[in-house]
Amino acid sequence: MAMEIHLAQKQTQTMIMTPQLQQAIKLLQLNQLELKDEIYQEMLENPVLDMASPSDNVEPSGENSDSFAEPTPDGQNHQEDQFAEVTGETNEKIREEFDWENYLGEYSSSPSSSLGMGSHETPEETPSFETFMAAKTSLTDHLIWQWRFVATSQADFHRGETIIGNLNEDGYLMSTLEEIAQMSLSSLEETQQTLSRVQQLDPAGIAARDLTECLTLQLERFELKDSLATLICRSHLKLVEKKDLPGLCRALGRDRDEVMAAVDTLKALDPRPARSFALTDPIYVIPDVYITKIGGEYVISLNEDGLPRLKVNKAYKRMIADKSAPDDTRKYLSEKLKGAVFLIKSIHQRQRTIYRVTESIFKFQRDFLDYGVEHLKPMVLKDVADDLGFHESTISRVTANKYIDTPRGVFELKYFFDSPISRLTGDTSQPLSSESVKNRIKQIIGAEDPKKPLSDQRIVEILQGSNIDIARRTVAKYREILGYGSSNERRQMF
Repeated sequence: MAMEIHLAQKQTQTMIMTPQLQQAIKLLQLNQLELKDEIYQEMLENPVLDMASPSDNVEPSGENSDSFAEPTPDGQNHQEDQFAEVTGETNEKIREEFDWENYLGEYSSSPSSSLGMGSHETPEETPSFETFMAAKTSLTDHLIWQWRFVATSQADFHRGETIIGNLNEDGYLMSTLEEIAQMSLSSLEETQQTLSRVQQLDPAGIAARDLTECLTLQLERFELKDSLATLICRSHLKLVEKKDLPGLCRALGRDRDEVMAAVDTLKALDPRPARSFALTDPIYVIPDVYITKIGGEYVISLNEDGLPRLKVNKAYKRMIADKSAPDDTRKYLSEKLKGAVFLIKSIHQRQRTIYRVTESIFKFQRDFLDYGVEHLKPMVLKDVADDLGFHESTISRVTANKYIDTPRGVFELKYFFDSPISRLTGDTSQPLSSESVKNRIKQIIGAEDPKKPLSDQRIVEILQGSNIDIARRTVAKYREILGYGSSNERRQMF
């Protein structure tokens, strides 16, 4: 059959994500701090958006009310009707264009507090917290400041500066003397002399090339150069690492008490002398949801502290309705007005969805609130998605980077989605969550004898005695996640 080229029309249905829907999805996966920043950014870009003042807290009743902060269904519908008259858009058309029912589902529970708590001040009026904090001195600045008083010449200062510039975050020298000499255009002997003087700077043990040199420098600073601790540091650190006290006593030919005193001296030293200069910023966690127990019931409330209340600027509303205004101006403001309406609706829908997802999670995890981590049930995203009629991706976005404050502590929402661990006997249809097993391992290790720590196999046997079916490699994985070393690493020498 001959091949030919021809044109044909084909009708297909495809799902296209509009910019508004993309914005709604983006808002859904933001945590509270990120949402606040996003709202302020939208206010900068959209002149129609304005921040409501405290006087706007009352429920809108007049025709000219423009606040969108009240989340009650009646008030919200009344406000949407007002904007529909101005923009020529009906509520039915908006809902048809953005199918919220299929995307997020209908809202069945009302949050316990209204959207819009917080200050009415603009971001420019409120100074940032960092304004009141002094800048932290870095390791490099601290050492250079000292080196300026010690360097004997410009060339010597340059060599020391090169050495300081090649220290890692723990304070160890990462380059060889040959490389330092080449970088500073100096001889190897001059570089060695400069390094020896840099190592006398504060903190003790700085610019060492390995752990042995680091600890030795600190011992010299304490005038313990010829002590038993220095001998152990130079020749027998491996035995200390293995916590082999009998082998250490045999190698040194000393009694137990002398060796233990020397080991105690080594334990008082800092293997990372620059740790106090780490510039790691602290990570602040602000819960997005609170669960409080009132009487015998748990009440869910959204954290809306600091979230700005949004409304539409009245002057721009009047300009849109003014027939004498230029057409291009009215068209521009109409587009911005629709964007403002959709943003406010998206924020309300986000809050409602987070509330519903939280409510569904703790419908499954009520025992966790009552009795603790040991009663955490295994659960996957599909469980909540099926319960609410949402897609799993929606549940994943809602729970991403969000935290909840419960009577049991602050947890990430994803913490409550956990893999199952089977039971050996009994009701195998009721597995345990991996978090509850981790908590059990933590309790077992916490109660062990420090002189005779339990092996992973022994922990497996204890767990199996509690009707938990688990493999040794799984115990080792959970132990490492919890931050515990092996039995040899946990063993104490006395």
